[in-house]
Amino acid sequence: MREPFRLKRTRQCKKCPWKVTTDPHDIPSYSEALHRELSRTIASPDMPLGSTTTMACHEHAPADEMHCVGWLTHQLGPGNNIPLRMRMRDCENAREIALDGAQHKRFEDTLPRGNGGRRYG
Repeated sequence: MREPFRLKRTRQCKKCPWKVTTDPHDIPSYSEALHRELSRTIASPDMPLGSTTTMACHEHAPADEMHCVGWLTHQLGPGNNIPLRMRMRDCENAREIALDGAQHKRFEDTLPRGNGGRRYG
């Protein structure tokens, strides 16, 4: 049996890239190259056991990393990350997770559009 744990953060941050209204370029110190590398954190049908890498919230320093709430919710739902779902059974505050507004359905939609095009609300 695994140890119960609590998420450090349960509310989605203001500039979460999973929010449809967020322009990632408005995120402090945003790097499109680093954002694209986060695709390795996304479970896919050819990875039935999911990814072992998580996406951290951009609001926290590396020494104090926490899950990105938008990513976490996506991977627990449509992302179908089975290992993450199993791990979250031991989470004592999972019911406190709260999103803020409409969310992207796919990781690719969190990325900025090419040629400076905007798609944000």
